[in-house]
Amino acid sequence: MLPWKRALRPLAALLLAAAAATVPATAAHADSTATASSSGWNDYRCKPSAAHPRPVVLVHGTFGNSVDNWLALAPYLTVRGYCVFSVDYGQLPGVPLFNGLGPIDKSAAQLSAFVDKVLAATGAGEADLVGHSQGGLMPRYYLKFLGGAAKVNALVGIAPDNHGTTLSGLANLLPYFPGAQDLLSAATPGLADQVAGSAFLTKLNAGGDTVAGVRYTVIATKYDEVVTPWRTQYLSGSDVHNVLLQDLCPVDISEHVAIGLLDRIAFHEVANALDPAHATATTCASVFS
Repeated sequence: MLPWKRALRPLAALLLAAAAATVPATAAHADSTATASSSGWNDYRCKPSAAHPRPVVLVHGTFGNSVDNWLALAPYLTVRGYCVFSVDYGQLPGVPLFNGLGPIDKSAAQLSAFVDKVLAATGAGEADLVGHSQGGLMPRYYLKFLGGAAKVNALVGIAPDNHGTTLSGLANLLPYFPGAQDLLSAATPGLADQVAGSAFLTKLNAGGDTVAGVRYTVIATKYDEVVTPWRTQYLSGSDVHNVLLQDLCPVDISEHVAIGLLDRIAFHEVANALDPAHATATTCASVFS
């Protein structure tokens, strides 16, 4: 293992442990404005502005939840004037905190209901979706098969496994989530659906990667150890922007987890994707923006 990867593992684990400690208190108020209310995150009183007319729905990755995946990106967007919401999906009975493990088509139905809730609360006609890992893949099912294309303007995928990965790749996530190893002994259809060549992925990608009317952005890192080869994250289509993090900042060494949890260079590119009319160049200096 490369030294920088060894250093990133405890850092990510520390962030996730802190998130896990906050989840029980947050879960008790999942349907109220109390969740991260001090930052405006999941504040159902929030009304989109003229500058940012669409709410942003954050979609966590495998083993994640609506809090731990977004401790950095949600505040990053709220301070920039966005109404930001985060969804939990793919829960297994009796498994707390670790989500994204249920069948992905069922998870997409959960996302559909959540987007409807957000649109009703905010009065917006469309939402923008930002997803990490499975959270960048799963919404594509919603867009393609559940009517989501009429309600979504843009999908931004951060290290999404759009064309699948291997079981060994998914297993590389386990060190970041203490206790997740035990889940492999249980039925985890959400993992099976993400394996390259699965029936789910075959159906999802048949006839093309995208649907008309939605803008797609994929942000990948060449150091991704979960979704490999990293180029399989890219989408093909007429309204797709595929970007490699290291083309923006060659010295950025973020891997699969760090790119979604704490990489402000990736976050800057997310902001550009949400508001392309006011995009600014993403560089190594974007870490300070």
